[in-house]
Amino acid sequence: MATAVREALSKAQRSAMHLEMRDSYMRDDPEFIRWQQGHRYDPGDRASWWRSWLDVVAEATDRGVVMRRLRVVSEPLSDYVRYEYDGTFSNVAAGEDVRWLPRSRARGLLLPVLDGWVMDGEVVILHHFSGEGQWTGPRMEVHHDPALAAQYATAYETAWERAVPHAEFRPV
Repeated sequence: MATAVREALSKAQRSAMHLEMRDSYMRDDPEFIRWQQGHRYDPGDRASWWRSWLDVVAEATDRGVVMRRLRVVSEPLSDYVRYEYDGTFSNVAAGEDVRWLPRSRARGLLLPVLDGWVMDGEVVILHHFSGEGQWTGPRMEVHHDPALAAQYATAYETAWERAVPHAEFRPV
């Protein structure tokens, strides 16, 4: 995970919202390639799937930051989103609340075109990806802009209400 997100999360005091809207990211990720080859994490073997990002999440949630991740997805799920689904138990174990919003349930919602984070209602980190899901310039933009944060948060909250909690979501 990029340094800007780690730094902002380490400073967050109340909330961290992450909005993901793509059907694939970084398809050259070695972990995704391993998953395509049949590797699955064993939830009972924490040492095999715990990674440094989860330490950052656990530290934030342990100090009271409410961390939520919303994934807006097409159905049937793409291979990449199935990979994310299979590994989401690790995000939940670290303290994230994760929900899934099938696009079919998003009718009438106005969502931002860029994925991103909102930290404490003040900091917005926007992600830039190519059509193939690879990072593209400028990769990330960090804005200390309460008005932009409010726009993202409003869209996020409306979508969050329609989304399905991870424990209840069953991929098509």
